[in-house]
Amino acid sequence: MPATTATSRSLAPVLIAVSIPLFIVALDNMVVGVALSRIRADLHASSSGGQWVVIAYALPFAAILLTACTLGERLGRRRVFLAGIVVFTLASVGCALSCRIWQLDVARAVQGVGGAAVLPLSLTLLTHAAPDRTRSVLAGVWGVVHALGLAAGPVVGGAVVEALHWQFIFWFNVPVGVLAVLLGRALLPESYGDARRFDPLGVVLFAVGLFLVVWGVVRGPEEGWVSGPVRNALIGGGVALAGFVWRQARGGAPAVPLSLFRSRGFALTNAVTFTFSAGVYGPIFLTGQYFQAVRDVSPLTAGTRLLPWTLLSTLALPLATRFGERLGSQRIIATGQVLLAAALIWTGLIAGLHTPYTQFIGPFVLGGLGMALTVAPITGWAVSTAPANGLAVASGVNNAVRQTSVTVGIAVAVAVFSSFGSYASPQSFVDGLRPADTSGGLIVAAGALFAFSAALRADPSRPAPPPSAPEESR
Repeated sequence: MPATTATSRSLAPVLIAVSIPLFIVALDNMVVGVALSRIRADLHASSSGGQWVVIAYALPFAAILLTACTLGERLGRRRVFLAGIVVFTLASVGCALSCRIWQLDVARAVQGVGGAAVLPLSLTLLTHAAPDRTRSVLAGVWGVVHALGLAAGPVVGGAVVEALHWQFIFWFNVPVGVLAVLLGRALLPESYGDARRFDPLGVVLFAVGLFLVVWGVVRGPEEGWVSGPVRNALIGGGVALAGFVWRQARGGAPAVPLSLFRSRGFALTNAVTFTFSAGVYGPIFLTGQYFQAVRDVSPLTAGTRLLPWTLLSTLALPLATRFGERLGSQRIIATGQVLLAAALIWTGLIAGLHTPYTQFIGPFVLGGLGMALTVAPITGWAVSTAPANGLAVASGVNNAVRQTSVTVGIAVAVAVFSSFGSYASPQSFVDGLRPADTSGGLIVAAGALFAFSAALRADPSRPAPPPSAPEESR
């Protein structure tokens, strides 16, 4: 059946087939946060070694996400999507069998490679199978599933660690991955996009540049910002990323067509995506550890204490969708950014050695509402601003921006935390958490300015134009 004549009934199997692997990939972004103390103790890892368990997943995820999109367009979206699930599942086995921290880091990096194929192509497969009029709605549904995975991560991680062992966090992925492959083979139609030329030099420049910058940011507080290794890493990373941008501007088949950003709406969408993800996920990662390191609660309790934030961010999504239709997505997103910035700064102000949990409920609820007003609307906004015949590329770019900002944001949060505190004592942890939360709030506040800039030019009485149809499948 052609994509443009798909019915709601025919979309249900596609939605199921892409949602299961999307959920598990999103879950693994957050699932190890509350389990990190147990992992560090079991594998005799330092605090910086434990942090790389999180960064090692996010870094290759961001670095090759656009490459996975390109391969999907050339080789077949379903084929590359299923290959990503297989890689993710096999890497999960490697994570579960790891006996040393470096082994877990390597396996997590391979997991990130698999996730880089699953995340963007799940959205492309879903929207490609949909009629024009439903694509923005389905992009919002995709955002809800992704948000559910992120929200469930801390609770699932805490429950598994407390009831079983941290290794079962990864064993859980294996049967789900097998099921996802079987459903994908049975339910997903194959489709292709433009046979764009693969650019290995661009891939290497971006991956090397991102790795060096993140490594330098994480190691800066410990080794000194002007130390040789850190200085060289930051300079080398900056040069490599500049070379990547030059390559995209001059190359014949860029992975990131810079012409996309001539659309003011698309440029602002990605600016808000970057500041939102960079500001939020690092502080959430550290706050989950705060309850264990400072308040001495179990991993499960730490995960459940985050629920006012993580669960509300999902439950309130229908409210965000309804108001977005009436007021315009830009206004809703701008409001969400203000609430998020206030929640992060508020959390940083009240975090202390003996702060009652009840004092965190207010900022956590505020943060949950802020995320609800951001996650689904921003995905729909990105799709609706995609230039003609560029839906697949545009969604890939937006996902790359999102994942890159998560990686950079966690690195920045860790660097700020390490500059002012450490894991050495509860007081030292608090000393690091406060400025890390505050810096995250300021980053999100910058995104609020971008969103308000877009909202001021938006006409709420006129709905956004539907996204252009993607390339026809061959």
